[in-house]
Amino acid sequence: MIEINSPSEIENFLNKPLTPSDWYQVTQERINNFAESTGDFQWIHVDVEKAKNEMPDGKTIAHGYYMLSLIPLLSAQTAKINNSSRTLNYGSEKIRYINPVKVGSFVRLNRKIIKVNLMENGGYRMINFYEMEIKYEEKPAYIAETISLVFP
Repeated sequence: MIEINSPSEIENFLNKPLTPSDWYQVTQERINNFAESTGDFQWIHVDVEKAKNEMPDGKTIAHGYYMLSLIPLLSAQTAKINNSSRTLNYGSEKIRYINPVKVGSFVRLNRKIIKVNLMENGGYRMINFYEMEIKYEEKPAYIAETISLVFP
């Protein structure tokens, strides 16, 4: 994991790949838990038997929002900003789902900081570019740009 000494040094890491996260396995249990939490029980995610007959690879696929919700967990493995009091999620600029994540797949997060601005209150607005890689797949699960606010 890359360590950034302070929020004021974020600029030194602009457009440089940070450390990729560890591989994370997408299991049916995790998909079901996400469905339970969100109420999204669409069969393509939770009905293993129907998926065997009706999905292209015979497997359920993870919810797109489940994969997106892994950003905090996996992003924490890519870089750490020391000497900051807090980091807040400010939103997203762009999210594109490119390739479904089949049950049993392994995914990891690749991250670059693509923009940083000093705010009037002394914090930093940071735009992150994320790509969720699927092991053994050519295309990523998604690409996303998110906005974080980091305070010294």
